[in-house]
Amino acid sequence: MRRLSGRGRSALIIGVQGIRARKLRTLLSMVSLFLGVLAVVVVQAGASIAERALFADVELSQGIDGTKVMEVPMQPQAAEIVLGTVRGRSDVTAMLSVAAIIGEPGVAPVNEGGSPFDEDWGPSQVCYPDQPCEPAEAAPPGQAIQVQLTAMTADIRPFRPFRPKSGEWLDFSTVPAMAPRLVINLEAAKGFSRYKVPAEMRVGGAAVNVTPQVVGVVDDGGYEPRAYVRLDELSTWLPPAGLADPNSGGGMQVLLAGSTPVEQVLTTKLRGAGAEVYVSTVDSREQGQNEIRLLRLVFLAMAGLVLLIGVAGILNVGLATVGERIEEFALRRAVGTPRSLLAGIVLAETLLTGLLTAAAAIGVSVVGLKAISALVGESEPFLRDLQFPWDAGVAGIIAGLIAGILGGFVPALRAARIPIATVMRA
Repeated sequence: MRRLSGRGRSALIIGVQGIRARKLRTLLSMVSLFLGVLAVVVVQAGASIAERALFADVELSQGIDGTKVMEVPMQPQAAEIVLGTVRGRSDVTAMLSVAAIIGEPGVAPVNEGGSPFDEDWGPSQVCYPDQPCEPAEAAPPGQAIQVQLTAMTADIRPFRPFRPKSGEWLDFSTVPAMAPRLVINLEAAKGFSRYKVPAEMRVGGAAVNVTPQVVGVVDDGGYEPRAYVRLDELSTWLPPAGLADPNSGGGMQVLLAGSTPVEQVLTTKLRGAGAEVYVSTVDSREQGQNEIRLLRLVFLAMAGLVLLIGVAGILNVGLATVGERIEEFALRRAVGTPRSLLAGIVLAETLLTGLLTAAAAIGVSVVGLKAISALVGESEPFLRDLQFPWDAGVAGIIAGLIAGILGGFVPALRAARIPIATVMRA
């Protein structure tokens, strides 16, 4: 570790003494600079928090960057190929989604079409090829909820990191249960909290209704009511060929790790069977970073203008201070103090002022963020247990140092140019 040179230590010591001797002026300089540094810290912290929240929600709904998503047509033969290829693998997850109604049998769900519970998508319709859609046969109203049921061959969380809210997630290492275990998302949990529905689930194609057991709630980033179930538990009551019925209105999707060889094998088999597949790679971070970067630059430019006002305040106080200390600096020159040391004394004072201001701004930001998290965290989940991004603290320290240099440069030059003869006139 390198130590400061003799001149550097002298400038720092004398600078600290100057700050202690002129506490009021130092406080005024800090006040003028505080808002500028605080603006830089807040902008940097806000951009970091927004980026983290944005990409976290995208990962929930689309997947982690690098995940390959294969869209497979809903065909029984395609389902057999997919399930036979991915069985027993943890680097691939196949998902078959169908509509399911939980509650009283033979009644219309309270959210027809699987709509969110605060929206109304209207009555269900039946559509035929080359013909207009017709309203579906009306059923009497009752206590039932419609969800999009997603049956999985393996754990989906390595690809889409769902946030657990209560209960537990599905355990794929145990023996399949006769009563399918469901994990529902927040929107479905809202429906179950509003309506008391019987534990009976009907799925199109199943010979009998199923008695499910809800074991947990997760945040999956979706706004429609959904439920997740192990495919091997659902296939006891409904074979995969029934899940892959093209008239069920569901979908089939395969999530693959970027390096798995299953993609090529699966694509070849499906195309050989006449099923067209579409593979895409999740790259949401690359797409979203440009927008975040642009917003960050715009707000940093505005914060920079506020910071310049603080720099002008330090410059004004610094010039006034040097004007009052002309005799002191001239006397130091007379006893052999180098010009560089005089300039260093003034710069040390402004740099220390900038660092103190940065520390105050960072402290206020940390306290303010904790207060916001405590007050609003219950209503805004992404603000719960929010931690201060320390890259914003680094930005505040850099802003304080830059402001100290810019605000003290001209006063330092003026102090260094004071002639020795000035002490004779004093």
